[in-house]
Amino acid sequence: MTFTTLDLEGTYISDQNAQHLANALKENKTLTTLNLFANQIGPLGAQYLANALQDNKTLTTLTLRYNRIGPLGAQYLAIALQENKTLTTLNLFNNQIGLQGTQHLASALQENKTLTRLNLGGNQIGDQEAQHLANALQENKTLVILELKYNEIGPEGAQHLSNALKQNKTLTTLYLGSNQIGPEGMQYLATALKENNTLTTLNLSGNQISPEGAQHLASALQENKLKSIQMTMIKV
Repeated sequence: MTFTTLDLEGTYISDQNAQHLANALKENKTLTTLNLFANQIGPLGAQYLANALQDNKTLTTLTLRYNRIGPLGAQYLAIALQENKTLTTLNLFNNQIGLQGTQHLASALQENKTLTRLNLGGNQIGDQEAQHLANALQENKTLVILELKYNEIGPEGAQHLSNALKQNKTLTTLYLGSNQIGPEGMQYLATALKENNTLTTLNLSGNQISPEGAQHLASALQENKLKSIQMTMIKV
């Protein structure tokens, strides 16, 4: 029997356990999906896994949601992304990567040619971090889905992302739910939507956009071909 998927969600995997998994990944030729959701992997464990990704040629999906990799762990993974040619989905939701971690991952996105989905939700990402990601989006040609829910992105961060959307030609889905973009941020996004022709799904749930922001959005939708906009629990 050939294993292609390994699900180790919530199994108390530590850095030492991650090292054993990483050693296996360096030799394995069949595994495509590895789920390490809700474990105890820190920066050291992330380093082991990142080293393995530089050698592995088959893994396409890695989920590290709800671990403890921090900014240093994100840096190790960013280095791996510059070398890896097979990983298409990386989920780092709730890993406290902060400014430094986001900056390293953004730099990697400017060089990576295979990643299509990146989840950075719940990582204390604010306006400055959003700027680094926006810069990456202006260069990246492969990312299709970017998830930034449950962060701290305000109007300034929304402006940076909006500027990127005016140039990016590949991103189809952007999750910005539960941030702090407000009516001013919504105005920036609305302006971008009038020019962007590739984004098909935009999630703005839980943002206080006010009637003014909703008006800007409505105006943009008259010109944009956006197929899905999710505004559940949005405060106007």
